[in-house]
Amino acid sequence: MLRELHEQGLSISEIAKKTGYNRRTVRKYLESEVPPVAKRRSPKASKLDDYKDYIIQRLNSYPLTASRIYREIQETGFIGKYTIVKDFVREIRPKSGVSAIYRYETKPGKQAQVDWGECGYIEIDGKTKKLYCFTMILGYSRMRYAEFTLSIDVSTLIQCHLNAFTCFCGYPEEILYDNMKQVVLRRAAKSTDSEWNPQFEQFFRHFGFIPRLCRPYRPQTKGKIESTVGFVKRDFFLGGFFSSFSDLNNQLQAWLKRVNTSSHGTTHEIPVERLKKEGLDPIEGVPAYVVNRECIRKITRDSYLSYNGNRYSVPYRFAGREARLLIGANRIKIYVGSEQVCEHEIVTGSGRICREKEHFRGLLAEVLKENKNKIRMNQHPSVLRFDDVVEKRSLSVYDKFSEGWSNEQLRL
Repeated sequence: MLRELHEQGLSISEIAKKTGYNRRTVRKYLESEVPPVAKRRSPKASKLDDYKDYIIQRLNSYPLTASRIYREIQETGFIGKYTIVKDFVREIRPKSGVSAIYRYETKPGKQAQVDWGECGYIEIDGKTKKLYCFTMILGYSRMRYAEFTLSIDVSTLIQCHLNAFTCFCGYPEEILYDNMKQVVLRRAAKSTDSEWNPQFEQFFRHFGFIPRLCRPYRPQTKGKIESTVGFVKRDFFLGGFFSSFSDLNNQLQAWLKRVNTSSHGTTHEIPVERLKKEGLDPIEGVPAYVVNRECIRKITRDSYLSYNGNRYSVPYRFAGREARLLIGANRIKIYVGSEQVCEHEIVTGSGRICREKEHFRGLLAEVLKENKNKIRMNQHPSVLRFDDVVEKRSLSVYDKFSEGWSNEQLRL
C-alpha cells in the first residue's frame, strides 16, 4: 500500500501522515527491494507464569473465586497484583450467559435474607452426617453471617438467627426466606396470612421482626443471599482443609471477619462500616430467648455418651441405657426417662472427654462385691476397665482391695 501511495505522487511525509507510520519506516519500506517482514516479538515473561498450571488445576477441581486463588498463590510466594490473576481466571473459566434481572436495593435496617446451603458430608462419632451452611446477609450493608450445622431443624435455625443477631448487634425490620418448612407450614397468597411453623412463629413474635416469603421458583427474589451461599462455598469451603467440625466453624468465622472488613464488589464499600448506618433494632432491649434442642444417645458400657465428636460422662448406674439430651447454647442436660441425671458444659474441638469423678464414685466397690459373689457361685468375675473410669491411685491401694484374693480370682 505504501508503494501505491508513493506511485500516486505522495511524498514520504504525506504518506506518513496519511497512514500513521513513522517517516523512517516509510522510507525504509520504499527503499528496500524486498518488503520487510514484521518480526514477531517473543512474549514477555509474566509473574504469573509459574502459577498458571496450579490455577488451572484448582479451577478444574472447584469453581473457586479469583480472590481465593490470589490468596492461595500469595501464600506460596506470588508477588504480582490481583488484577493479572483475575484477568487470567476470567480468561480460562468457562463462559456462560445469564439472564438480566432488575436489582432491588434495600434501605438501611429494612431487610435481611436467609438461606441454607448443602455442603456434602462429614464424619462425626464414626457416622457420616450431612453438612449444611446457614447464611444471613443484611440487604443494605451486605454484612454477612454464616455457620456450618449438622441439622436444619427449626431449633437449629433459631439458634443460627440468634448467633447472627449477636454478630450484627441487632436485627432488621423483616427477614426474607424461601418456603422452608422450618418457617412456614402453608403459604398463603399474602405471606403474612400464611400458616407459620409454631416454634418459629413464637421466635419471630418474641423479637417482633416480620418474616417475608419469596415467590416460588424465583431465586432472584433473594439474589443477595443466593450469591452469598455460592460465595461461601467457592471462596472458603471448597478445597479447604479442616481438622474437625469445630475447626471448620472457627476458620469460617475468621474468613467472615476478613470479607466483612473488605470492600464489597457491588457497593464498593466496607460492610462493617455500612453496618453503622443500618440502624438495626438492638438485641439488648429484648428478653433472652432460650433455644433447646433434643437428641437421643445410647450410654456406653463405660458410662459415656457422644455428642459432636466429644464424650461426656454419665453416672455409672445408667450404663447401657438410652438418654435424652436437651442441648442449649452452652450446656447439655442429660435425662434418663423423666429424670435429669447430669449436666455438662459443651466443649469445642473433637475427641475430648468430659468426666465427672462423682459419676464413678462407688463403682470399684460394686465391682469387687459383685465379683466376690460370682466367685462364691463359681461364675466368671466382672471386668472393670480403668481407662477414663477411675482415678489413678498408688498400687498399694489396690493391694488392700485384693488381700486374700488370688490373681485368678480378681481380674481387674
